[in-house]
Amino acid sequence: MTGSVVAGIGWVTSQGPGRGREAREFSMTSGPIPPVTREDVFPEPNLRFGRLPQYSRVGLAAVAFALRDAGMGRWETKRPVGIVASTRAGCLATDIEYYNTVLPEGGGLPSPNLFSCTLPTCFLGDAAIQFGLTGPTFIVDDPAEDALGGVRIALESLSWGECGTMLAGHIDLEAGQAIPEIRSPYAGGLFMVLENDRDSAAGGYGTLDLSEGGAVRHDGIEIAGLNELVRACLAFPVRS
Repeated sequence: MTGSVVAGIGWVTSQGPGRGREAREFSMTSGPIPPVTREDVFPEPNLRFGRLPQYSRVGLAAVAFALRDAGMGRWETKRPVGIVASTRAGCLATDIEYYNTVLPEGGGLPSPNLFSCTLPTCFLGDAAIQFGLTGPTFIVDDPAEDALGGVRIALESLSWGECGTMLAGHIDLEAGQAIPEIRSPYAGGLFMVLENDRDSAAGGYGTLDLSEGGAVRHDGIEIAGLNELVRACLAFPVRS
């Protein structure tokens, strides 16, 4: 399989937001994520962001940071860029939050803002609108411990020629103590901008491809999990 260039990286973890060209350390672990504010993500007013629940804010913020890290934060015409992310709990935290608004007064006060975000893919639509992205967008239910399901599918999509650029990553928030069996070891949101090697004109954090057995490889070296992948990228000498 032809390799894909990692052109940008962005994240929101328990340590806060970040992007590749501004950091050389990364760790995505379980635990609560600090609130993400509009000022953290968008310098200009953004009424829609203020209405989003935490899950959607984390996902949209990580997409924004990854695109800016790749020099793709601004746009004038729509772009054939896709988004795919793996998850274990999805937007269950939002679903629980919404259900808690249904309970009072016999269901008379359900939140319309929360209801509009009770699918794990909803923030993908916000990201596509915000950044003019027209490629395939979807969430992958991925119980694997390496949290690389989204990266694998993005690499396959690029190899099939569905589009020349994909945002690939992982998103999960803790859904409370009620369902501990689906708790993810990776809390927060992480996205990478992947470009077909033959199409990429920008320097990046090395290349990714899949082995015949489906293992993710960074510059030919197999990667065991999400943290290892990001650290390998950050250790790569990025060309300006």
